Amino acid sequence: MNTQANYVLTLSCGDRKGIVAAVANSIASQNCNICESAQYGDAETNRFFMRISFNAPEGMTKEQFEEGFGPVATGYGFDWKVHDLSKKPRVLVLVSQMGHCLNDLLYRNSTGQLPMDLVAVASNHTKYQSRVEHEQIPFHYLPVTKDTKAEQEAQIVELVERENIDLVILARYMQILSNELCERLAGKVINIHHSFLPSFIGAKPYHRAHARGVKMVGATAHYVTADLDEGPIIEQDVSRVEHFHSVNELIAQGRDTESQVLARAVRYHLEHRILLNGDRTVIFK
Repeated sequence: MNTQANYVLTLSCGDRKGIVAAVANSIASQNCNICESAQYGDAETNRFFMRISFNAPEGMTKEQFEEGFGPVATGYGFDWKVHDLSKKPRVLVLVSQMGHCLNDLLYRNSTGQLPMDLVAVASNHTKYQSRVEHEQIPFHYLPVTKDTKAEQEAQIVELVERENIDLVILARYMQILSNELCERLAGKVINIHHSFLPSFIGAKPYHRAHARGVKMVGATAHYVTADLDEGPIIEQDVSRVEHFHSVNELIAQGRDTESQVLARAVRYHLEHRILLNGDRTVIFK
């Protein structure tokens, strides 16, 4: 039986000559085989980014590879991490009363399109409880009011810690996370929203956009930070709007785009294709 291990190495550092060669030589010297490699040098920040997927020989552990790679990483000052692809990230989805993104994620999960272990779904409403439980995924009802927000977020934190959650997906979860929760889960929360921000903030954005005659509808997926809807952007897309589209058609079009954009952003994260570059992202697709 083939017990070859599959890993992904991600790194960033100050840009200089010889990085690619040093990384490749170190991987080869440990009898590993590079399957995919991508790199980018940011001329503005003089920062270098790299993602390599590779196969390790039978019996080699992640820790053994890290020990062998350590001298090169230290010599070049890498900010680096090795990801074991045999261990699927554990995911929690938060949702409120709009289920298009949740339904899309449930379908992709059931068909194996996303390399994740969908551990649970939590919501401040029970609307999608039966839908989630039909997929044999635990559902957690976590109601919240203005006065109980701190207690409810403490329940989310407890769930994240108890289930060893690696990624939280806000699938149109219509609650603003506190600054404390954002900081606690930094780099582990992805959100999706329509592209009408900041022009159409608040209730019924599609209705107001339709009244203004917008010519395109889109969506943005980003990491959540304390700055509302201003975290590092992962993925965006748009579709054209025609003059004959009704409000309902505009909403349906927007929800389709939101679902697709969120799924792509989640996949990039699960496959370790995203590296942070300040407030921006480097994504090796």
